[in-house]
Amino acid sequence: MSKKNAVVSVNVIKGDINRALKQLKKRTIESGHLLELRERRYYIKPTTIRRRKKQLAVREQQKEVILEKIEGGDTTIRFYTKKAKKPKNIDKKKNTDKKDK
Repeated sequence: MSKKNAVVSVNVIKGDINRALKQLKKRTIESGHLLELRERRYYIKPTTIRRRKKQLAVREQQKEVILEKIEGGDTTIRFYTKKAKKPKNIDKKKNTDKKDK
């Protein structure tokens, strides 16, 4: 796609506005105008863009490695998950039991 997007226009035939709107929507999506508008909504620093691309590439590579290991039969490999938090009530009960003895 070139830097300059072509101007999108639609002719209304026989007063059929719904069909013309449908064509307009399709042509704007294909030309990339909507995508460009969404990207330009906020300014993103070039370093942030590069950092984000690098992070996504690293994650994708890690995912591929993990899937290859799983297919190879390694059952110890798991995707990253959050660690379960310890319940607070159990710690307090243990401490009070020790003090009573």
